[in-house]
Formats: sequence, structure tokens, C-alpha cells
Amino acid sequence: MTTWAEVARAEPEFAERVRQLFDVRKHKTIATLRRDGSPRISGIEVSFDAGSVWVGMMPGSVKALDVARDPRVALHSPTVDPPDDDPGGWPGEAKVSGRVETTEIEGATRYVLDIDEVVLTRIGTPADHLVVESWHPSRGLERRIRR
Repeated sequence: MTTWAEVARAEPEFAERVRQLFDVRKHKTIATLRRDGSPRISGIEVSFDAGSVWVGMMPGSVKALDVARDPRVALHSPTVDPPDDDPGGWPGEAKVSGRVETTEIEGATRYVLDIDEVVLTRIGTPADHLVVESWHPSRGLERRIRR
């Protein structure tokens, strides 16, 4: 299982920028897979605690039923618009994907993410391109420019 602690240990500055984007607002978005394989997006709360990424679901909820069938998910940070007068001032957006594992802690069902990928997309300098940074457990941090 790949934890948030491993991401932060491997790439602390990148992990901090991703976490800041997730922490900008309380509600994030999760994509799960329905019984027929089609995607479902839902609002969700996410926390970065004890070196892990925890997702807030109620046992028996539609999201929880989805991940019980197929644990693959993608999380998306809250988004903010770029400043009108400074598109390069956009802080970017972050995504984390992986598989949800269900665990019992002190009698409560908790959901933790086994991380497959972490992505941060932002506007580069000068503000004429996107910078896409992605981290994978087997490849580490990679950076791509999109024009």
C-alpha cells in the first residue's frame, strides 16, 4: 500500500503543494464506478491524517457500495478560478487516484486510499502553457509541459 507519507517523503515540496490545493475548501469531488462500470462523481470530505489519505463515507452509502464492488477512485481538489488580471496566479488543481481500502478503527468503518497517482496541474511561467506534474510509486515525479 502506498501512503501519503511515502509521497511526502519522496517529494515533500510537491506533496505540500498538492495538500494545500486540497485544503483550500472543505468539499472535494470523488469519482467511483457504478455497478455497470459507468462513472459516478460525488462530493466528499478528504483528510490527510497520520500519513494517509482518508475519505469520508457513510457505510452503506452509494459511494461505499461502489468502492465495495470496485475500489478504484479518483479524488479532485476544490477548484478556484484564476485571477482575471493574472491568469498565471492560478494555484492549479490536484488529483489523487488509487484504491480505497476499508478498515475498522475503534469500532468505526474508515476508508483509506492506497495511492496509485498524484497529479498537480498549474499554469507555467510565462503564463502561456500548463505544467502537469505527476507522481507514481514506481516512477517518482515527472513533469510535462502542455502548450
